[in-house]
Amino acid sequence: MKNFENLGIRKDLIKSLNELNIVTPTEIQSEVIQVLLNNNTDLVGQAQTGTGKTAAYGLPLLQRIDPKLNEVQALILCPTRELGQQVAKQLFKFTKYTEKIFTEAVYGGAKIENQINALRRPTHIVVATPGRLLDLVRRKAVDIRKVETIVLDEADEMLSMGFKKDLNEILQLVKAVKSKWLFSATMPHEIKQIVNEHLSPDAHRIEMNTKNVVNKNIEHQFVICEGEDKLHVLIQFLQTQHKNRGVVFCKTKAATQTLAKQLISKNIAADAIHGDLLQKERDKVMRAFKNESLQILIATDLAARGIDIEALAYVVHYQLPDKEEYYTHRSGRTARAGKKGISLCIVTSPEMKQIKYFEKALGIGFSQIRQVR
Repeated sequence: MKNFENLGIRKDLIKSLNELNIVTPTEIQSEVIQVLLNNNTDLVGQAQTGTGKTAAYGLPLLQRIDPKLNEVQALILCPTRELGQQVAKQLFKFTKYTEKIFTEAVYGGAKIENQINALRRPTHIVVATPGRLLDLVRRKAVDIRKVETIVLDEADEMLSMGFKKDLNEILQLVKAVKSKWLFSATMPHEIKQIVNEHLSPDAHRIEMNTKNVVNKNIEHQFVICEGEDKLHVLIQFLQTQHKNRGVVFCKTKAATQTLAKQLISKNIAADAIHGDLLQKERDKVMRAFKNESLQILIATDLAARGIDIEALAYVVHYQLPDKEEYYTHRSGRTARAGKKGISLCIVTSPEMKQIKYFEKALGIGFSQIRQVR
């Protein structure tokens, strides 16, 4: 069994990992760290959320930083503010015992002046959403000419959020960069275009088998009912959960808003998070959920990106996702840090074929609940 020391991670970083209870490398960490530590290289990694990819690229990245050089040496691009903040927080935790390595997260929806001031301090790693990074470069608030490593995290999401032009522009600006590392849950045509255009033809390719990425601590369940009874079934389930917190997924913004109103009318502490919310409204909902004044978050797949809340007891698929990787992303919100969790699908009879498909595609088993008690 590999450990982080065998992989070549330094002792000062391992000390932080041990404190965070990160002892055994996940499959992607074992594969990726060895490749990235050895030398300058381009890498394409296909992996879902919740597989430990932040540490997979973050640890080698931190080992490559020279803390004595007061310049931006690495860029990490993320689709959302939440994911950016989460990555920066994780890197900060990893460096508890190392020489000071300064990471700054910059993103849209926040005052650019504050971010410009923050970047005047020594900064080694910039974690950014693409649009905000370009704004800062144009204002000469950040110098990326000395960047040696660029990471594209959740590249498929950045494209689906309309960042393709920005990504191409950024990759042109750092053309001479020594290492480009791209991570994506899916490999649509547009991602392949970026890989072909901006990464080396002999880039390392690491693909995690989707059958291995679904967390083993999640119990996958489904309950069958008529479409009009879904709300009743959901409320029954929530009552069994008492004070436990969770996320309920819908496919559209309109559905999240409707469901939130229906639950609030039944005195259930719920709120919706979707793409139309202003950043400050989104922050307010997330704050309420984190400080536990909200018990249930109702979210679309895209809006849930970057949400990392410990101790979520369950996720509910009020509307099933279209793709199996979305099912993995959704269910991966629960059963974090070795805890157990429930992933419940509320389905109609015709939707059962989708459950059968997920079982086959993801190599998981669902158990049917006759009635939610």
